[in-house]
Amino acid sequence: MAFENLSPRERDILANLINHYIGSADPVGSRVIANKFKMGLSSATIRNTLQDLEELGLVEQPHTSAGRVPTDVGYRVYVDYLLKPEQLTEQEKNAIKQTILKEGRGIKEILGQTARLLGDITDQLGVTIAPRFEVGMLRDLRLSPVAEDRIMVVVVVESGLARSLVLEVESDISDRAVREVEATLNERLRGLTLSEIRDSISNRLADVSGHARLLKLVVDSSDRIWTEDRSADLLVSGTDHLLSKPEFSSLDRLSSLLKVIEDRRVLSEFLGHSDEEELLISIGRENTLREIINCSLVTASYKVGNIHGAVGIIGPTRLPYSKAVSIVEYTARSITDVLSGMDE
Repeated sequence: MAFENLSPRERDILANLINHYIGSADPVGSRVIANKFKMGLSSATIRNTLQDLEELGLVEQPHTSAGRVPTDVGYRVYVDYLLKPEQLTEQEKNAIKQTILKEGRGIKEILGQTARLLGDITDQLGVTIAPRFEVGMLRDLRLSPVAEDRIMVVVVVESGLARSLVLEVESDISDRAVREVEATLNERLRGLTLSEIRDSISNRLADVSGHARLLKLVVDSSDRIWTEDRSADLLVSGTDHLLSKPEFSSLDRLSSLLKVIEDRRVLSEFLGHSDEEELLISIGRENTLREIINCSLVTASYKVGNIHGAVGIIGPTRLPYSKAVSIVEYTARSITDVLSGMDE
């Protein structure tokens, strides 16, 4: 259905119906639209227009005697063509930036606080996705003995982000061996993305002589060192906000959503495609994940160097899109500013 085929009257009535339904959660009748929005149209004229919109698949009647509610297609037309993002006040902008920095400068702390902020400020489910570490280019790799049988590996990428893990060794390895292997790894691997290193490290170190035991440990642990667990990079906050939504009064619908929230890996993989989109709005059955086909997602990407992550909200399709879009976009820009400042 081409938006261009809608008449100005149909567009106005569709927008008014959705705006009212977002706030009320009750099916909207022609009389409500006539009385609230003062369009200069009779209730009968509005009713006829609603029938036309229903034939176009933009609205539907949940019950024969009820008013109408938007369909997923109706929301899509609204979001793509009728949405007017609500401007944030300077006070709201300051509150977002100050809250992001409230609990410290570590990236996990910032993203955790951001998820809570988005959940609280929108009364929805706030989500944040950490940067995709494996697409970053290696700046530095450090090996540090932490015990006789353990070595810490610290990986730093060009954006300044770092991750670490501890590898177990069979016996004590000399400091000299550790330093020489560290230098070799940096010489051979620096400037490559972590995913490139993971896929080619065996070939790149094949002709290196000496310190075979430590080099073999690094090669054999490549999946742990260079591959990220995306489930650990998804932070969610605000499940309590969903309990007050009439859309989740059904125990089955709520438990289905809570189950996918608990299984962070599934949701993280689903949201992974959003971390390079400046703004992504996914509505209802547009979501391929069955557990959230009754939800909408509003996400926006942030950047740390050349690495992307995402922030956003999840809620019923009856989202206050105009305010949600402004909040999510501004929060994403603020995260970019904050994390870029950390690198500096």
